[in-house]
Order: sequence, then structure tokens, then C-alpha cells
Amino acid sequence: MKPKDYWDLITIIALSLLLDLLIAFYPDSLLRKALGLAFVLFFPGYVFITALFPEKKELDNLERLALSFGLSIAIVPLIGLGLNYTPWGIRLIPILVSLTVFNLIFAVAAIYRRANAVDPWIPRISIEKLKEELEWEKSSKLDKALTVILIIAIISSIATLGYVITHPKPGEKFTEFYILGPEGKAADYPTDLFVGEKAGVILGIANHEYRNVTYHVEVWLVNLTYDFNTNETYIHKMYLMDYLFKLL
Repeated sequence: MKPKDYWDLITIIALSLLLDLLIAFYPDSLLRKALGLAFVLFFPGYVFITALFPEKKELDNLERLALSFGLSIAIVPLIGLGLNYTPWGIRLIPILVSLTVFNLIFAVAAIYRRANAVDPWIPRISIEKLKEELEWEKSSKLDKALTVILIIAIISSIATLGYVITHPKPGEKFTEFYILGPEGKAADYPTDLFVGEKAGVILGIANHEYRNVTYHVEVWLVNLTYDFNTNETYIHKMYLMDYLFKLL
């Protein structure tokens, strides 16, 4: 077999690696968003189904196309579930690496299986093949019209999905601020300290304002007393201990 007989699998390998480079160097590019859709919704299922069924007689083109989308929707959450139980968690880089490795492994397996198949399935894109697959010549006028409407609906749905993902509606604008205990939980804050004793808390600021914001944080040591009878606080002295700012 010639390299062109594996053009689909080689293309998926190349596009998966290209997406990695785009995310690393051009994270806001439109091409990255377009490739990301195929990377998540099509590539995993396609390489998986091609590795499992390399023979032409096992599945027809429409079945392979439908299973590629369906299995991708099943495979990606399972990979995410597995990552949830690892130290890396469900974040961009672990998911990107996991899906890239998955695509590479099963693409190579599919190439091997296709090379050893008796009558391998090799996708050929042409108008004649499409008409043959849809049984165009044998269809009635009504069936042809319904087929055209279905194709237009599928293309429109994909285009709409792409637009929604590439042009997301901004959510609520806010700044997230939190103080956690030493264990990273909203509990076990140090309360009773002696002179010279060290204690720490975790201060977090997250920017959800959809713009750059400069945050200023001041840490004060306050000498105060609290009257439990009147529920009043009396501040005697205040000392500025530290000051920092950060652009987020």
C-alpha cells in the first residue's frame, strides 16, 4: 500500500500536533478553535473505529461517520474522568496531552490494521462516491429533496455550533476573592498565636472581569478588643504589615 492510502490517518496525526503548537504559541487564533472542535468531537472516534474495523465490508461510510462522532462524545468524557483521579486533574494541558496521545496511538494502530487487511477501507472523497453512498440514482425526487435538506441541516448545525464556540457570550463579570486555611480549605484558620510564632493562610484572587485589572492588597495588624456584653469592637492601633499589587 502507498502512503496516500493512509492520508486520513496521517492528516489526523498532523492536525493533532498542529493544534498542540497553536495552543502553545497562538492560543487565541481562530484556526485553533476550529481544529479544537474536530480534535474533540471527531478525531478520537474516527481513529478508534478505523482501528477496530479496517475492512471495507464491516461498516459503510455513513456508519463510520456517525460512529466517529458518537464514540468521540463517549471517549473524551471517559478520558476526563480518568484524569480526575490523577494528580494532574482536568485541565487544558493534561486533556490536550491525553487526547493527542490517544489519537496518535490509535491512528498508528489503524495504519497497521489497514496495511494488513484483506480488503481495507480507504476513504475516497468524490461526487461519484457520495452519490453511490446515498443511492442517488435510485432515489425518488422526494428522497433526493429530503437528502439535500438533511445535508443542509447538518452543515448549518455544524456552522452554528462552531460560531457559538468561537464567539462565546461573556458571562457575569466579577472578581473572585477568598482566604483559606493552611490546608487549602475554608476552615482551620490560625486564631491563637504567641509572640514569635508563625502561621499562614492562603489568599486567592481570580479575575473574571473579562479585562485586565490591577489588584491592590494590604495586610494590616490590628490591635483591638471585643466587648461581648455590648457586641462592640474597639480598635486601639493599626499597623500596615505588607502591601502588594498584581495585574491580572
